[in-house]
Amino acid sequence: MTESPRFSPVRWIVRQWTEGRSAALWLVGAVIGVVAGYAALGFILAIEVTSYLMFGADHELLVSGVSGLPVWQIMLAPVAGGVIVSAILYVGFSRGWLVENRTGAVADVMEARAARGGQITLADGLLSAAISAVSLGSGGSAGREGPAVHLGAAVASLIARILRLPPRAIRILLACGAAAAVAASFNAPVAGALFAFEIVLGHYALRSIAPVAIASVTGALISRAHLGATPAFSMPELSPAGLLDLPGVIGLGLMSALVASAFVLSVIHAPRVIGQTAKQIGLPIWALPPVGGILIGGLALISPEILGVGYEATATALAGGYAIPILILLVGMKLLATAITLGFRFGGGVFSPSLYLGAMLGAAFGGVLALTGAETAGVPFYAVVGMGAVAGAALGAPLSTTLIVFELTASYEASVAVLIAVSLATVLSQALAGGSVFHKQILRRGYDLSRGQARVLLQTIRVREVMTPMRPDEAGADFDKDAPCLFEDDYLGKAIGFLSAEALDGTVVRSRTGDQPIVGYISRTEAHAAYAQALAEAHEEEHR
Repeated sequence: MTESPRFSPVRWIVRQWTEGRSAALWLVGAVIGVVAGYAALGFILAIEVTSYLMFGADHELLVSGVSGLPVWQIMLAPVAGGVIVSAILYVGFSRGWLVENRTGAVADVMEARAARGGQITLADGLLSAAISAVSLGSGGSAGREGPAVHLGAAVASLIARILRLPPRAIRILLACGAAAAVAASFNAPVAGALFAFEIVLGHYALRSIAPVAIASVTGALISRAHLGATPAFSMPELSPAGLLDLPGVIGLGLMSALVASAFVLSVIHAPRVIGQTAKQIGLPIWALPPVGGILIGGLALISPEILGVGYEATATALAGGYAIPILILLVGMKLLATAITLGFRFGGGVFSPSLYLGAMLGAAFGGVLALTGAETAGVPFYAVVGMGAVAGAALGAPLSTTLIVFELTASYEASVAVLIAVSLATVLSQALAGGSVFHKQILRRGYDLSRGQARVLLQTIRVREVMTPMRPDEAGADFDKDAPCLFEDDYLGKAIGFLSAEALDGTVVRSRTGDQPIVGYISRTEAHAAYAQALAEAHEEEHR
């Protein structure tokens, strides 16, 4: 009879750490909350400095700031910003510091979590933040939250690599960085944590709740310590809603789906169309921003409300400060301006523009209801509901945006109305646009996260990770060198499909280098066993 091994506290602690289960991750989450929170504040400060250099105004108050400026300065600022962005893009991509000839954002964090073992380089995060700071400070019509999330995740990835943590722990820490960045940007810790679960991680496993929550609260506390306890933009006092507002909320949800779909499609297709056009005329991608700056400057002469993150215009709409025709014009202008900004490779995110669009739509909708003489909760109420509905549907984050509205307004009635509207808007926009902004961006890079982690595993596990290594002379003389085979960099999904289609129990694996020597052998059993093991590990990570 064999004795059971004695319990060793040291061995238990080491095992918990190496498997990413240790409560020490809570402490690491707090550290990441501090670093990512200050990184987000530094990013905001960089935008502010750029804005004062370009316009002499606060980047959150550009509408008022540019009102007395000469036309040449309003036109020149986005162009000058574009020149600087072009220079950083050229240097960053040519040196290999940027993963692609563009800035990183939330979709890159989601891709890193799902397909790259949580790996984001700090250089990519810093350069993307620098480009986005210049872009937004010089008038680029985009959001600051996406770049902040990417920067926070890059910091978290670096800390995880220094600590030599396993991939599952790195993925949790990525979510910590994202949560802290969102919490610091909006001063909304609950929404920051939920955004990390809903968008970055894609699950609510018990082991990830504590470190993500700690990081989010820490990021919010840092923001409050330096920027005060006020929200990102001022919120109006909301009138109580009644049963008569329910039809209006439903109708606004349907309208929000249309605007969210238009926003998703414009953001997704603008970079592709503009990039292809530039290639046809021989213009390099890195040279696009100054051209976009000219267009942004021209739009700003018509509607300065499209400049920058748009917080001032959003707050004005929430307060009912625009007439209905102006609100409708601003929806169209913002759609165009954001598509130009991102299509011409300025840096920035999509969170703020989606909030802007929703606020304008909701205010216009509430204004129309007011003209009918109906007893409603008023324009500010519908502006808040529209803000949450459009943003939640466009980003694929209905719960996060509902909580952001609740934390910004402290209104239970408005939050319930947002939940109703965003539910309708999300379902309809998914059907019309084919997915959220983030998921469609990842889909264009070859990963379909809408079908779950099971599909992603087939797209990320390489044959070299599964095969049995072997020397060329071990293959046997009877092997047909011209017969179809697998290569070591093929994905597991291709291997399983190939073995099934060819009715093979196994095949040799070749290298793509030189004369393509044989480097291994993979059997159908090995391929399916590797897939089953990866599924089991993913299931455990998502449910424990």
